[in-house]
Amino acid sequence: MINREAALPIVRQCELLELSRSSVYCQPRPVSAADLALMRRLDELRLAHPFLGARKLAAMLKLEGLAVGRRHVRTLLRRMGLEAIYRKRRTSLPEQGHTLYPYLLSGAASSCRTKCGRAEVTYLPMARGFLYLVEILDLASRKVLAWRPSNTLATDSCVEALQEALNRFGSPEIFNTDQGAQFAASAFSAVLQAQGIRISMDGKGRWIDNVFVERLWRSVKYEAVYLHAYESPREANGALERYFEFYNGRRPHQALDGRTPEGAYSAINEVRQAA
Repeated sequence: MINREAALPIVRQCELLELSRSSVYCQPRPVSAADLALMRRLDELRLAHPFLGARKLAAMLKLEGLAVGRRHVRTLLRRMGLEAIYRKRRTSLPEQGHTLYPYLLSGAASSCRTKCGRAEVTYLPMARGFLYLVEILDLASRKVLAWRPSNTLATDSCVEALQEALNRFGSPEIFNTDQGAQFAASAFSAVLQAQGIRISMDGKGRWIDNVFVERLWRSVKYEAVYLHAYESPREANGALERYFEFYNGRRPHQALDGRTPEGAYSAINEVRQAA
């Protein structure tokens, strides 16, 4: 855009184009030979270990005798257009126009007197592709009330799991979710409102209420999913059915003093009925 050989001065050209003169006069420095050597080695390490980030790559370079910091490695990776391969799928994206509800738990999640349900979505890797998994959890007992696998993040599977949990185990007093589009959709909230259930949604700073569900996801993935590369959704569905039967009825839970979620659910129901 700037013609350095034109009769019009560069100052005037910058004024007409509304450009800063410093950006015109500044000449980019060439990449040093040391950085080029580093970038070549980073490319080799990245090809061999695509899951490594700047921190681990810097540590590996130091083991090879190259004194380089993590920030410099990160700068070089950005210049090369490289980044570590890691999971990026986000299942809690809010949707514009959906109704968001206030947070209502405030400690009720750990109380056995208040029946609180929770819905959450995660994704499960398979041999080819992945599945989404939605579950309905009783927060006090950690029992999985219902679950549904799906190959999309549509609201349908969430509504089906919710209706199954309500039909089999009754209505909780409070039902908590995150602000994801599938839970904030009118089709999902309408089911809760029809049963007179108070709707609660996590807000900023309420990460701690998701610890129960994240611990469940860890158990599901490390004790079932990661041990088998499921070839099809049908195979994954059968394996998940067997695992949740084991999780609810036979697997002792440390947070429940060694009881199973099924046993804790029955004991807590007795307390609720007595109250």
